[in-house]
Amino acid sequence: MSEDTVIQLVVGAVELALKVGLPLLLIGLAVGLVISVFQAITQIQEQTLTFIPKVLATVAVLIVGGPWMLDQLLSYTADLWGAIPQLIG
Repeated sequence: MSEDTVIQLVVGAVELALKVGLPLLLIGLAVGLVISVFQAITQIQEQTLTFIPKVLATVAVLIVGGPWMLDQLLSYTADLWGAIPQLIG
């Protein structure tokens, strides 16, 4: 296996991780920003006020996008397992 092949595999894995993880991170960021603005306006400094909406939004994204995320991961894994004979020799 050459260095180019290893780099290609690592780049593909990182791209997949970003593609699958980015929706969760963006929703968490957006909800956190909205809650932070709400806290700044009302001057309520409650820690659970930021935590619980983020968890609920993340769970909602997992419920809605979970099948797509799982399909992406399974597809990548199946392609990787299928390419093992070509990668080895």
